Amino acid sequence: MATIIVQRPKLAWHERWFISTLLKGLKITVGHGIKTFLQIAGRKPKVTMEYPEQKWDDHLPDHYRGAPTLVTDEHDRERCVSCQLCEFICPPKAIKIIPGEIPSDDPWAKVEKRPKEFEIDMIRCIYCGMCEEVCPEQAIFLRKDYAITGLSRKEMVHNKKRLYEIGGQRVGLVNKWNELK
Repeated sequence: MATIIVQRPKLAWHERWFISTLLKGLKITVGHGIKTFLQIAGRKPKVTMEYPEQKWDDHLPDHYRGAPTLVTDEHDRERCVSCQLCEFICPPKAIKIIPGEIPSDDPWAKVEKRPKEFEIDMIRCIYCGMCEEVCPEQAIFLRKDYAITGLSRKEMVHNKKRLYEIGGQRVGLVNKWNELK
């Protein structure tokens, strides 16, 4: 096999010292600075938001998908039937459900099961909304919350109790509690 020798081009003095590259970068930076100055002088609104004091809550679009949560119906009953569809469809596997049975003496024993444990790892969650779309009982919803914080990984795993606290109530027909079904 023949060896191919490639000749490197000779660089000019300004290319060797990166002067032309530096000047191109300075041109872009100064251009942005001038545009910003003209915006301030013309009293145009700022683009930058001061995050802790100012939030996007008022400016969020209707289709915004935030963190998932569990909701109850208007009678404070669990909507979730532990079908585990959300767990199976979740791309990052952030949802973990352990089904539990409803006692036979309960008036709603026909439902068969409810979640014994329900956990969502908010660190893993990618807010794709697939869990909300696949839920047959409309038990899981994505709320418009983007500031989810915690001091440890353990705090970022929301259990069933925490998810119901955050989620609240949703009014509407739920197949699980439909007496005709």
